[in-house]
Amino acid sequence: MNKRQRVAYIQRTLQELYPNPPIPLKHKDAYTLLIAVILSAQCLDSRVNQITPLLFDQADTPTAMIKMSIEDIKNIIRPCGLGGQKAQGIWRLSRILQKKHQGKVPDTFDDLESLPAVGHKTASVVMAQAFGHPSMPVDTHIHRLAQRWGLSGGISVKQTEKDLKRLFPKERWNAIHLQFIYYARAFCSATKCDGRVCSICKATYPNRKKPFVHRKA
Repeated sequence: MNKRQRVAYIQRTLQELYPNPPIPLKHKDAYTLLIAVILSAQCLDSRVNQITPLLFDQADTPTAMIKMSIEDIKNIIRPCGLGGQKAQGIWRLSRILQKKHQGKVPDTFDDLESLPAVGHKTASVVMAQAFGHPSMPVDTHIHRLAQRWGLSGGISVKQTEKDLKRLFPKERWNAIHLQFIYYARAFCSATKCDGRVCSICKATYPNRKKPFVHRKA
């Protein structure tokens, strides 16, 4: 397959497998999604989904969050890892949302990325999943698959995002980044597939003889 054929096959296969991919992080609005995404850094979504109800039972708005101490937030979110760093970021961004944005999560990349603890990937997730703006968040799963499937040779997440945006229609970005994630977890993780095992790897590169070693971001 050439690249155009691979893109068409991948898009068709993922759409058949995951026609309506759900958002993996439990949330009720843009703020709770933002907090959940921050907690998901270096942590499984399943663990985050266990912890966020405990946190949101105490505070699910910026106003309520800044009434808590950073230490209290840290004690709740500790199982997600990086508790001190994340707790401080959550408290600080909540204060900024309350003071500068009337307690609302802004819906622009510039405003989101100016918040503490919010990088480009986190902003991209919120823009896509909370506000429906076309976005292509790239995590380790997507970065790995993009290389295995010959969609990007970039060693940076930024380059992978740029390549995928160029290959897939803009109206598909929000769904396909979730489809990539679900497929990676089920069939093409770092341990389940080496570039020669899952159905998409075998279909797109049937003559691959050696394990594919992807370049980490």
